[in-house]
Amino acid sequence: MKITSCDAKILIVGAECAPFAKTGGLADVIGTLPGELSKLGLDVRVMLPLHSQIKRKYVGELRHICNFYVHLGWRTQYVGVESIKIGDIVYYFIDNEYYFGGPIYKGGNAEGEQYAYFCRAALEALPLIGFIPDIIHCNDWHTAAIPVLLRTQYQGAPQGSCKTLFTIHNLMYQGKFSRQFIQDLLGIGDEYFAYEIMGDDAGCNLLKGALKFADKISTVSPTYAEEIKYPYYAEGLEGALNYRAADTVGIINGIDTNAFNPQADEWIEAPYSCKDFSGKQKDKEALFAELGINMPAKTPVIGMVSRLTPQKGLDLVRAVLGDIMGENVAFVVLGSGEREYEDFFREAAYRYCGRMAVRTEYNNALAHRIYAGSDFFLMPSQFEPCGISQMIALRYGTLPIVRETGGLVDTVTPYNEFTKEGNGFTFTNYNAHDMLYVIRMALRVYEEADTLRLLRQNAMAEDNSFAASAKEYKRLYLSML
Repeated sequence: MKITSCDAKILIVGAECAPFAKTGGLADVIGTLPGELSKLGLDVRVMLPLHSQIKRKYVGELRHICNFYVHLGWRTQYVGVESIKIGDIVYYFIDNEYYFGGPIYKGGNAEGEQYAYFCRAALEALPLIGFIPDIIHCNDWHTAAIPVLLRTQYQGAPQGSCKTLFTIHNLMYQGKFSRQFIQDLLGIGDEYFAYEIMGDDAGCNLLKGALKFADKISTVSPTYAEEIKYPYYAEGLEGALNYRAADTVGIINGIDTNAFNPQADEWIEAPYSCKDFSGKQKDKEALFAELGINMPAKTPVIGMVSRLTPQKGLDLVRAVLGDIMGENVAFVVLGSGEREYEDFFREAAYRYCGRMAVRTEYNNALAHRIYAGSDFFLMPSQFEPCGISQMIALRYGTLPIVRETGGLVDTVTPYNEFTKEGNGFTFTNYNAHDMLYVIRMALRVYEEADTLRLLRQNAMAEDNSFAASAKEYKRLYLSML
């Protein structure tokens, strides 16, 4: 019997999920997508580690479901399963103080053991909680052992009927450990460590194993799904990825359009809409006052909200910052990361005092004010599997200036000076002067009031909600059943 959307049972599994525990964009995806899928008639539930911050915050709301023990290497480890229901979504939490009482990601072999335990415990829990999903949707290497274990150790078990979807959020992180380490923890047979399955130079690559055994694979944008077929983007996995190319789909992530809404944003000075941009000018003036920008209120502003890492294209900014600041422009940067970039931007803010402001920190409220108060949003990434910031910028009518890679290609349409179409500005090559050229083009457009208004309206008309993403995931799920 073919399963319909009303019957389909989906379990989304990940290392983090907003609002419970968050270190990056993965938490936003797992936090928002289930609710949108539920609206489409799917029975969607989520399984996570019970990290210490979750236990502290939700201690009075968690309901104990069951407890049991699993074998992990030579040890027998306790597993508790707690749950909470928020809206229509049931969340299950795997509880073990030894593994989840500290950082979300412990690093090194400790992190490998932490998530090997989580994958084993998650699979063993399914019959005991009375929920055998049709599809287990796994996310990044921390859940990569689930497809491997299902296909190598659970044939004939109730869980063995589950299909798996494995989503790649960032190929840089693959879960590489020695073969002996993973074998000791999970008891995977020798034959599965062949190079064409999950073996590599480190001994074992868990993500590679998921690519081999998952029923379907997805990435977080259509363009990234194509890019990872090539060595430059594939992080050494081009062979495995090309082998599964027919089973790989790119689905762009979305943003929480309630959290990012210029008409009702609690963090900004003045609300505005695509019909009335007067509030955006007030937001710019408030941003100038907050950050000490001493320039006329009509000065164009370029904003950046970013992790300060090489992936984000900061070397391009460093190469031509003098040329950028030679234009009539203000520049504001928010983000933290590698010391060399933090030092560079702080020194630049000192050098261009009154025209450039830098905050090397995480500050959600200020991020909202930069999205609202800037005219342009610079995102010259070396690679970008999906990217969230450019979609937030579009939501606020702040025109993105991006390099054409990954999800940036799929969400930013370059301005056409002849047809006046587009919602931002793009450049192809990873080249500082190509970036500088489109920045200067954007600054020229800023002087054309009618064109600027039209592009802002185009930007704000884009539907980058998770509702759109959910429809694509539903189509993929049903194709697997």
